[in-house]
Amino acid sequence: MKTAAVRVVGPKDGRAGFLGSIGVRFMIDGEEPGERFALVEHPMSARALAAPLHRHTREDEYSFVLEGGVGALLGDDVVIGGPGDLIFKPRNQWHTFWNAAELVELGGLTRADPQALSDLCARYEVEVDPDSVPGLVERFEVRFPGEPIR
Repeated sequence: MKTAAVRVVGPKDGRAGFLGSIGVRFMIDGEEPGERFALVEHPMSARALAAPLHRHTREDEYSFVLEGGVGALLGDDVVIGGPGDLIFKPRNQWHTFWNAAELVELGGLTRADPQALSDLCARYEVEVDPDSVPGLVERFEVRFPGEPIR
């Protein structure tokens, strides 16, 4: 088994972009560690909803909060994480998250070509419920591209 080379990922390293509501920086992508792990940074503007309800069928997801606050809906449970907190989102659990504090190439969920979005979801074995966005926007008083600000 080939092991990865030792290296330091600096604060500006990795491929970065914008997903329409949040930023993204791929610090360690899934390919590098043999599809066993990925580390992604998501800078989020104030009151930004990161994604519609979705679930990963292949991997668990963790959000480590560096600053501010992150809200997450995990099934029926709502949690808020602050600096230094780690939010665990187990595989097969419907979830979403948003900037709850002070608050790439496809152009984000609402601008992505439906087939391209479907292909991306299939690649990562992720299910997405775009119809959940209006209810999430209203329930948590956040915004998402393409939705009116109330």
